[in-house]
Amino acid sequence: MQVGFLDFYGGVLNARQERASLIANNIANADTPNFKARDISFESALAAQLGLPGGSNTPQYRTDGVVGLNGNDVSLDTERVNAAANGLRTEAAATFLHQSTTDLVTALRPNPGGI
Repeated sequence: MQVGFLDFYGGVLNARQERASLIANNIANADTPNFKARDISFESALAAQLGLPGGSNTPQYRTDGVVGLNGNDVSLDTERVNAAANGLRTEAAATFLHQSTTDLVTALRPNPGGI
C-alpha cells in the first residue's frame, strides 16, 4: 500500500487531535475521584489512521502516575508538558503540510514567462 504525503499528514493531524482530546479530558478530570489518566500511542494511532497493521486508536491507561488520596492519578504538570509537546508537533505537521501543498500548487502552475 502506498501512502501519499496528503494521506500521511492527514493521518498525523488526526492522530495528534485524538491525543490532544485525551490530554484535555485528563486535565478536565484532574479533580475527579478515582479518575485514571489515559493516553494513546502516537505511532499506533497513526498506523490505525493510515490503515496499517498493528494500529490501534484505543486509549490506554497510564501506569506511571502517582495515585492521590482520592484515587486520581492525573498530574497537571505532566499533562501540561504533554499538551505543549503535542501542540508543537501538531503545528509543525500543519506547517509542513501547508508548505508542501503550496509548493505543489506552485509547481503545477504554468510558467507565465515561458522560461
